[in-house]
Amino acid sequence: IAAKYNQESCVKYIGPNGSGHYVKMVHNGIEYSDMQLISESYFLLKHLIGMNNIELSNTFKEWNKGELSSYLIEITGNILCKKDSENRFIIDFILDTASSKGTGIWTAKSALDLNCPCSIVTESVFLRFLSSLKANRMIASTILSGPQSNTMDNFNKSEFIEDIRKALYLGKIVSYAQGFSLMKRASEYYNWNLNFSNIAKIFRAGCIIRADFLNDIASSYSGDDVIIDLLFAPQFQDIIRLYQLSLRNVVVMAIKMGIAVP
Repeated sequence: IAAKYNQESCVKYIGPNGSGHYVKMVHNGIEYSDMQLISESYFLLKHLIGMNNIELSNTFKEWNKGELSSYLIEITGNILCKKDSENRFIIDFILDTASSKGTGIWTAKSALDLNCPCSIVTESVFLRFLSSLKANRMIASTILSGPQSNTMDNFNKSEFIEDIRKALYLGKIVSYAQGFSLMKRASEYYNWNLNFSNIAKIFRAGCIIRADFLNDIASSYSGDDVIIDLLFAPQFQDIIRLYQLSLRNVVVMAIKMGIAVP
C-alpha cells in the first residue's frame, strides 16, 4: 500500500506519543514554505524578467531535470502551460488568495513554543493571511505606490534567471533544514528519539515535499556524527557557499524593484 522509492517502502515507525502526527505536521509546514518560495520565484520570472506562461512552464520543467527535481517543481511546470476548453491559460484565472487548514499555523506555533527559528514557515503562513486580504490589497494598490518601474531592461537576463534558480534551491535547503531542526528540538523536548534519516527517506515518495535532495538529507543523518543543523552538513556546505551570492542578488534586486520576497 505504501508509496515506494527505488523499491523501498516509504513507511516507518516514527516514535511514541503522537510523534508521527507531529512529523506530518512539520512536513506540511515545510510544504507551506516550499510553495511560498516557488511562488516568489514565479513572480520574479513573470514580472521582473517578463516571461510569458510558456516560457515560465519551460523554465520550471528544465529546472526539474536538475538538482531542483521535486514534485512541486514538476507540477508547477505542468500547471503553467495548462489551458481550458477555450484555449486560455488557466493560471491567468486563478485568484491570488490562499487559505490554510491549520498545519502551517501549528508548525509556526510549535516553533515559537520550542524557541526554534523557523522563519520561512512562519513568513509563509503570514503571506497566506496577507493574500486573503484581497480587498485591502486592492485598496492599497491605488494609494501606496512602489518604484516607478518594476521591469529590468539593462541586465543579463540569463544570468539573473540562473540566480533565481540557485536562490530557490538554497531557499528550499534552508526551509527543510529549519523543519528538521524543529523536529530535532521537539524530539529532545518530548524524549521521542526520532530517526531523522528514516524521516527523510519516507518523505521521498508519496509526499508533496518529495524531492531528490532528500537523499542528501537522509545521508547526512545516517552517519555516526551528530548533526547540529543540516546547514552544517558536508552534503550542503558547498551549495551554501556557492549559491549564497545568488540568493543575496535576488533579494537585493527584488527589494529595489518593489517585489516582496519575505
